[in-house]
Amino acid sequence: MNVTPLSKDKTMTNTLKILATGVAILIGGLVPVKADETVSHYAPEQSETLQQAVENFVSYNRKLATVLERDPMTTADMEEVHEYTYTLEIALARINAELGALPEALERVHETSEGDDPAALRASSMAYLKAARTLDR
Repeated sequence: MNVTPLSKDKTMTNTLKILATGVAILIGGLVPVKADETVSHYAPEQSETLQQAVENFVSYNRKLATVLERDPMTTADMEEVHEYTYTLEIALARINAELGALPEALERVHETSEGDDPAALRASSMAYLKAARTLDR
């Protein structure tokens, strides 16, 4: 095979292009993600309701505990935990959003229990229990 100076340049150019592409891919994987950017590797279970969020929270915490019992823990186990965190984060956000007012609701029950209005106590207690019963297990 005769290699002419022109074909040598073309081969060198192609080789450099391949190397540059490989380096770009490698560096692209090393660039940190900014806090405001979202990277999603897994599709989490959604928590559309408080009840669903609590069920996901309990279920995925059990899954997490099961993985943590493995010894030795492998890279695949760590990836499994990583996957579970997506669902847990969504469930916990829903729980916090829905139950953030629960202490205030309980305080209303406390205050109305000190009064002399059974209807007000019943109303405040029922509002509190509606949300609190979701946590009953």
